[in-house]
Amino acid sequence: MNQAVNRNLKRFPGEDFMFQLTEDESKNLMFQNGTSSWGGTRKLPFVFTEQGLAMLSGVLNSDIAIAVNVQIMRVFTRIRQMLVDNTDLRLEIEKIKDKLNNQDKNMEIVFRYLDELVEKQETPNPPRSRIGFKPDTY
Repeated sequence: MNQAVNRNLKRFPGEDFMFQLTEDESKNLMFQNGTSSWGGTRKLPFVFTEQGLAMLSGVLNSDIAIAVNVQIMRVFTRIRQMLVDNTDLRLEIEKIKDKLNNQDKNMEIVFRYLDELVEKQETPNPPRSRIGFKPDTY
């Protein structure tokens, strides 16, 4: 694997594809996996990100690497479909939010008018002078 990676370094252009563990990280990894540190100096291992794993599965020529590459392509296709589905759902939610905002504004206007009507009814009108025929009071 290391030889295949070294022959194809252009496929791993930066740390978003592959990076090397520090000495402490490597020791911690060996301890967690029960790997022996006996046997001399070792190179620090490389770690592959999602993009690096996709590139690695394209570089290696084994049945497992081919199966991993096929599985990665299927996962990416599913993720893309989920994003499309979620986009449609988000658009529908935004439409509902807009409708609710408009309804809230309309309700606010209706309540404001109702408040004005209630205030008008609470304040009595001043007495008016009568218009029209007035009987003589002599």
